[in-house]
Amino acid sequence: MSVQLLRRLFTVDQYYKMLEAGVLKENERVELIRGEIVKMSPIGIHHAACVDRINELFFLRLAKTVTVRIQNPVRLNDNSEPEPDIALLQRRPDFYRTQHPQPEDVFLLIEVSDTTVKYDQEVKIPLYAENNIVEVWLV
Repeated sequence: MSVQLLRRLFTVDQYYKMLEAGVLKENERVELIRGEIVKMSPIGIHHAACVDRINELFFLRLAKTVTVRIQNPVRLNDNSEPEPDIALLQRRPDFYRTQHPQPEDVFLLIEVSDTTVKYDQEVKIPLYAENNIVEVWLV
């Protein structure tokens, strides 16, 4: 006999209420993907260096025309708020102080995948495409 496990899916608003209540910690490496709270891999040395190198490249060339965000949330919809490694976004005077960027704000998302290639290919990139992110790089 097999056991059917029930999953509880969360909205972005519920996710933030869990943070406010202390159920999740502010510095905990998790993201909300399709309503599920997903633990992210630790940031390794090579991963960090790659993100830093790409960040510097874009920042030096595009800092006056786009906002370059590193490992910060992008709210795709009501149940997904991933944290891509790099996001090139439309510039806003408030630097997204009142809300996280949404799909219409995104020029490019980059996932650096030294240990998460399969997950990024099968889960994150399709999720980005479903939410009208027109340019995604897997590095």
